[in-house]
Amino acid sequence: MAAILRAIEGRIHRQQPEIFTWKDKALTESKLPIHNLSTRHPGLTDAVGSYYTEAARVCLDRHHRSPVDFEIDNAGARLPVSTEWEATDERTKSAHANEIDATEVGAYACALAAVEVATRMVAIHRAETATGADYYIAPLGSTAEDLEASLRLEISGVDRGGQATIAQRLAAKLEQAAAGGSNIPALAGVVGFRARLIMLRSVNRE
Repeated sequence: MAAILRAIEGRIHRQQPEIFTWKDKALTESKLPIHNLSTRHPGLTDAVGSYYTEAARVCLDRHHRSPVDFEIDNAGARLPVSTEWEATDERTKSAHANEIDATEVGAYACALAAVEVATRMVAIHRAETATGADYYIAPLGSTAEDLEASLRLEISGVDRGGQATIAQRLAAKLEQAAAGGSNIPALAGVVGFRARLIMLRSVNRE
């Protein structure tokens, strides 16, 4: 795997891909697709995708009733979306009783869904330790063999904080991704569950 990553990084140095392309395309989607993630994100199994979605439902239930509107802030461009989910029962809430863990896991579902809608990219591979990221993402339709076209994605979640708290967390995650042991271009996404806001930014490599 180390040899593969070195080869990828060599390609990235020669040609850095465009990170955000959705402004150039007419988007008709208005949904944040937190369900059935594994059918679109080859880096997730059915079990992992379902786990992320289940945690997201618990997090959403803390503050909202389905359906609810969200906003994706993609480098300052705002995209309104909505999402819906089945309310969680007590057994499900008990299984995700650790609020910090549930918020981080639930953020995976929402951030991957936001990246899918806003950038037309999907998770193709879990990122290795010390890369400064959680997933490699690549254009829709890519597979795990398409790492040469990938970006790194770092994800975090905020339960109760507002936009200022989300922005502060995003700044920290951008620094983490920039300091990671990889030269592959990266972006970070932070999900605010009570604020109904998902912020996406690319890492400044300068």
